Amino acid sequence: MHVLFSVKRLAFSDPFLPHRRRLFSWFSLGVVASLVLLSLFILGKSLRVPKVAVFVPQLNTVGANSSLASCPFLPFNTSHSSTSGSSSSNTSKSDEYKNSVKIIKEGSAVVVDGTNGVNHVLDETKVDKGLENYSFSSYLLSESSNKGKHEGDLVGKNSSRNVTVTRNEKMQGGLHEECDIFHGKWIRDESKPYYPLGSCPHIDRDFNCHLNGRPDAEYVKWRWQPYGCNIPSLNATDFLERLRGQRLVFVGDSLNRNMWESLVCILRESIRNKKRVFEISGRREFKKKGVYSFRFEDYNCSVDFVASPFIVQESTFKSKNGSFETLRLDLMDWTTTRYQDANIIVFNTGHWWTHEKTSKGEDYYQEGNHVHARLKVLDAYTRALTTWAKWVDRKINANQTQVFFRGYSVTHFWGGQWNSGGQCHKETEPIFNETYLQKYPSKMRALESVIQHMKTPVVYMNTSRLTDYRKDGHPSVYRKEYKKSMDQNSTALFEDCSHWCLPGVTDTWNELLYVSLLKYGRGTWKS
Repeated sequence: MHVLFSVKRLAFSDPFLPHRRRLFSWFSLGVVASLVLLSLFILGKSLRVPKVAVFVPQLNTVGANSSLASCPFLPFNTSHSSTSGSSSSNTSKSDEYKNSVKIIKEGSAVVVDGTNGVNHVLDETKVDKGLENYSFSSYLLSESSNKGKHEGDLVGKNSSRNVTVTRNEKMQGGLHEECDIFHGKWIRDESKPYYPLGSCPHIDRDFNCHLNGRPDAEYVKWRWQPYGCNIPSLNATDFLERLRGQRLVFVGDSLNRNMWESLVCILRESIRNKKRVFEISGRREFKKKGVYSFRFEDYNCSVDFVASPFIVQESTFKSKNGSFETLRLDLMDWTTTRYQDANIIVFNTGHWWTHEKTSKGEDYYQEGNHVHARLKVLDAYTRALTTWAKWVDRKINANQTQVFFRGYSVTHFWGGQWNSGGQCHKETEPIFNETYLQKYPSKMRALESVIQHMKTPVVYMNTSRLTDYRKDGHPSVYRKEYKKSMDQNSTALFEDCSHWCLPGVTDTWNELLYVSLLKYGRGTWKS
């Protein structure tokens, strides 16, 4: 008993026992931690992904007529250059974007949703020669939410944005998918226009310069050549085949009517039996406001025009002192039900915003029951576009309808405006010296800003710069109304330096529409 007691006493009184237990615990924890670290290292090796690269364009190489040119609202900071002198600032910026921009494999630009990850791969190009060979060619911009968006962000948080990033190709090579088709120059081309002069009976007489006595045909001898790529001519049969069973609608002012008549004539030229192309109501004059539809019977499709010069609603306001005309910046025009289910819609609005009443903005712009005593036209235009954008996001089914917005068409009045002696008569060739070109329209900067905040993808057709060159393409005095005024010795001898002779410049707009549909199109338009 005594011996056993002594042993137990020794076991309980050993001073080193707690230390041994503590050392054993530490050793066990160290082994476990080492195994965890080793496992993470091996896992990291097996899941290694290529390095992240953010494509940043050289903004100083983008022309003023680029879809992204001179726009302070764009989703990147234009104050930074891509030269070595700004590499540190660009690096710090790129660190900020790592969580919002991902590259599936080196050199692939992708559409990313900040919360849901990668949506779609847009383009693949190798980056072995560095960023200096890249530029933004053109874009589809959409944003599900502007929450968390910061100035200078390439892709804002919680946003989904489509951006086409491509390499600049040499002019003799490259594809139209890989360049800004609206950035280029006019080159001489002696080939025939899409339809012979004076051959299309559906042209507004005021646009038919040949029938109105214009003695030269120089205005049809120019072809648009984008920098960096060649684009296909408009294949009318292919266009109609892809449009089979569908509706294409132009919505806007008389410049979109100009474009609509051009496309009708181009497509009609490919039809053997011309009687199978007709305006469904039998009308031959299209100047009055309304809805016009040309049916191509052989293809069961139509090309329509909806007159809506402001897109938003013209209205009347009743006050104590009587009624007066207003423009409802907060309501869409009544014609929306006539085109919202179309397969392709080409919007425009611009020229009516330059008229005296809209330019002054006094007691004219209305929102709700309030008529603004004075509102600047650019502010009013932006509010109207915002109303349009909200309507598109709410009413247009993006799976069924593709939306385009054609940009502002530049005028060429010398010595006054359209109603004050402005002229463009005897102009027979484009502008070649770019110093004479006008600045990028502020209204188009506003448009780009609005488009960026839309959920629905919208293709912006930036036609401003390419039309700016063409001072030779307007009807000027070769219009029916001018001749009538001369015969009546009227003082109202207005030259038309806004619209375009047909055939002529607007045929190129439709050529670029065709290329854009092949570039961005869905369904039958996938090339």
